[in-house]
Amino acid sequence: MQVPLLDLKAQQKELRAELVAAVEEVMDSAAFIMGPKVKELEQKVAAYSGAGFGIGVSSGTDALLVALMALDVKPGDLVLTSPYSFFATAGVVARLGATPAFVDIDSKTYNLDPGLLGEWFKKNKPKVRNVKAIIPVHLFGQCADMDPIAAIAREHSIPVVEDAAQAIGAQYPGKSGVKKAGAMGTMGCFSFFPSKNLGAMGDGGMVVTNDPGLAEKLQKLRNHGAHPKYYHAMIGGNFRLDTIQAATLLVKLPRIESWHARRRQNAAYYNQNLNVPGVVKPQAVYGPEYHIYNQYVISIPEKRDELRKHLQGNGIGNEVYYPVPFHEQECFKYLGGKTGDFPHSEFAATHTIALPIYPELTTEMQDAVIEAVRSFMK
Repeated sequence: MQVPLLDLKAQQKELRAELVAAVEEVMDSAAFIMGPKVKELEQKVAAYSGAGFGIGVSSGTDALLVALMALDVKPGDLVLTSPYSFFATAGVVARLGATPAFVDIDSKTYNLDPGLLGEWFKKNKPKVRNVKAIIPVHLFGQCADMDPIAAIAREHSIPVVEDAAQAIGAQYPGKSGVKKAGAMGTMGCFSFFPSKNLGAMGDGGMVVTNDPGLAEKLQKLRNHGAHPKYYHAMIGGNFRLDTIQAATLLVKLPRIESWHARRRQNAAYYNQNLNVPGVVKPQAVYGPEYHIYNQYVISIPEKRDELRKHLQGNGIGNEVYYPVPFHEQECFKYLGGKTGDFPHSEFAATHTIALPIYPELTTEMQDAVIEAVRSFMK
């Protein structure tokens, strides 16, 4: 049986008529750039996330970039994040001339370890004054442990930019109540890349915030820093969200909770039936109802790459997120990192593999995935 890692065609088949109508409406209006659908999406995503303002942008990467620009991150500044994430998390820091500084992940969640973050501040007191932001990543659809991270940030008056690219709708049961990813920090950044739980038909992203001053600044920065048109108080970029992408996302947004539920059902089925010695299943540390399972990532003791080949040979889609941590990337050699610096990130990079988890996955397809893993591991 062929089981793809992700089947976007299955989702589009269900929504085709509505998606075509949404695109045609934009075509007929000819409001291709910053049309009314963009504002409508901004309002609805902000409300869904529990934030006051939403600023649509051209990608998840640009969401992170413009968020740091809004904080005036510049050469000489440090930005703290984990070394285990999609490249954009650290890449946007370097693009602004600032220096990414890394703190290892928690081995259970793959998210920034708050205890190690606290240790970094104790061990690097001379550098603390240069820290301009902390970027916790809500990896694979589960929130980082935000209460202690936020407490450290408040102690040192440092803004927190949530990388929620994989976590729209994920929840965190904190001391002040249950909150959604993106609305707990100074700003939150979403990606609408097609593979995400809320995916566009191309690139797209959004920044959410509760700070009206930052929201206004973000709106200017995404449009070359102009307000009004042709008058530039600052230097920004072309980070606008296309109206067509906003229109397609408005079709999908009302379905997002049902898609989350299906992903949770699929994760529960794996958790119940993928009982294979040596396979470590992902942990929903706050409870499965808070996880959105953008990915279902297992860890195995050895021969990860051989398992990948075995799965591919049996028609089972899979992926490695992410095979090279930032401190081992060639482009970051200048930072002086070396293998062994961040053992939890390095272990995750070499021992984990993502299995199909998308909402349209059937029980028969999951059984095929489970059997393929079992036949290799026995």
